[in-house]
Amino acid sequence: MKILGIDPGMAIVGYGIINIENEKLELLTSGSIQTDKTLSDSKRLLEIYNDLTTVVDKYKPDCASVEELFFFINQKTVIPVAEARGVIITVLEKFNVPTYSYTPMEVKQVLTGYGRAEKKEVEQMVKIALNTDKLPRLDDTVDAIAIAICHSRNLK
Repeated sequence: MKILGIDPGMAIVGYGIINIENEKLELLTSGSIQTDKTLSDSKRLLEIYNDLTTVVDKYKPDCASVEELFFFINQKTVIPVAEARGVIITVLEKFNVPTYSYTPMEVKQVLTGYGRAEKKEVEQMVKIALNTDKLPRLDDTVDAIAIAICHSRNLK
């Protein structure tokens, strides 16, 4: 089963696709969609739409898990991120990809056993789950992989 994990954002959308077979996880691909902050929000949202469409069309995930908007310290970013999340959900719906949502706290709880775990603890659990020492540089991409792993563990 191929699971697409997505960490939504306006500036950066992290994504990771894992394959789970016989309880073994494999990272198929990961990356980010990065938009130019000098462009209008509508152009940035269109870029997210087009780039994510390409990813979904190429890898054909069986399902997707998208980080839920849970709590924002910076109130100025909550609306653009919500708009980006809406575009992401639209792309997934266009391809009939069943979509699940998890809060950051739920992801941390599932991966580490503690809902308020530090980022480094989550990264360590992603490394263990994928049996690797190397992770992508961007936190957004690692978070997306963690969201996909979280969903894989909720399938049991």
